[in-house]
Amino acid sequence: MVRRISIDERAELLPEPPVAELTLTTVLAALADPVRLTLLRVIADAGDGPIDCGDCAAAAPDITRSESTISHHYKVLRDAGITRTHKQGRHRIIEIRRGDVEARFPGLLDAVLAAPGPGA
Repeated sequence: MVRRISIDERAELLPEPPVAELTLTTVLAALADPVRLTLLRVIADAGDGPIDCGDCAAAAPDITRSESTISHHYKVLRDAGITRTHKQGRHRIIEIRRGDVEARFPGLLDAVLAAPGPGA
């Protein structure tokens, strides 16, 4: 089960591109990978609040990758501007930048998340 958590005011926001710099090519490339798409679906299914990256990966049992590979996937999602990540102690807290992506590419996230998943 993925639980939403609150972000401490002392948490460090990891670098992310501004909304104006989000490109459709980069966003679609990030979403084209089945592992990243699965991670994004787990985050979206958890609701509107942020979740712990470790809980997210654990909630996707079909993902059998090393922690470093999963971290790379989170970074690709963040660098594409799809997610926002906060460093809170030893934890990484992740949330979808739904408002930012929606402002730049209306309807894209809803369409991608509603589409059948890999193997469907």
